[in-house]
Amino acid sequence: MARRKIVAGNWKMNMTPSQAVALCAELKDLVKSDDVDVVYCVPAVDIVPVVEAVKGTNVEVGAENMYFEEKGAYTGEISAAMLVDAGVKYVIIGHSERRDYFKEDDVLLNKKVKKAFEAGLTPILCCGETLEQREMGITLDWIRMQIKSDLVGVSAQQVASMVIAYEPIWAIGTGKTATTEQAQEVCKAIRDCIAEVYDAATAEAVRIQYGGSVSAANAAELFAQPDIDGGLVGGASLKADFGKIVGYNK
Repeated sequence: MARRKIVAGNWKMNMTPSQAVALCAELKDLVKSDDVDVVYCVPAVDIVPVVEAVKGTNVEVGAENMYFEEKGAYTGEISAAMLVDAGVKYVIIGHSERRDYFKEDDVLLNKKVKKAFEAGLTPILCCGETLEQREMGITLDWIRMQIKSDLVGVSAQQVASMVIAYEPIWAIGTGKTATTEQAQEVCKAIRDCIAEVYDAATAEAVRIQYGGSVSAANAAELFAQPDIDGGLVGGASLKADFGKIVGYNK
């Protein structure tokens, strides 16, 4: 059975609540799709109004981050239970900006992945290499290490239901995009890694996105690759072009 494509917008630190609601209204008819799962991953302050704004549509809501503890004295953090109660279905874990700016390591991210599953959320686990790592020729080794570390103790059944997003750090917000061949190579390597750690059926089931300056111009070519099951979209998710990315096959 073919894997269903999933296109998720990562709004990052953009959109006030009122702006978020207006964007949902603008995109509503543009992102309608019977064959692509559509997700808006939004800032925490936007979650409640966006959940309300997308009711009755084909859009699901995701969070951009969460903490692994259930509750307690963790000022500024948000728990998985809070997200679920607010209507969130997905959560981005390990985005390169979290790894880099906020020094989140694989031990922490492994805890977050497990907590997301425990709460009933679907993780969108990010991985990716720097330009220096690519130039050193260690991209695939680095990605395999991230995947293996972040999924320690995670079951095959859980992995089959999650989303993995390959985001070359050098292509995020830079306007640069990995070539179709580069993106496919790494996404296939991720799938091969899952097959090695788990089994072929799990590898065949897990959905793997490409992220990194995805646009209406390159979405169709990227998503046509055998191991790329959609995109994690940054800047282009904040404008009408996001509808063209969702409708890449039209």
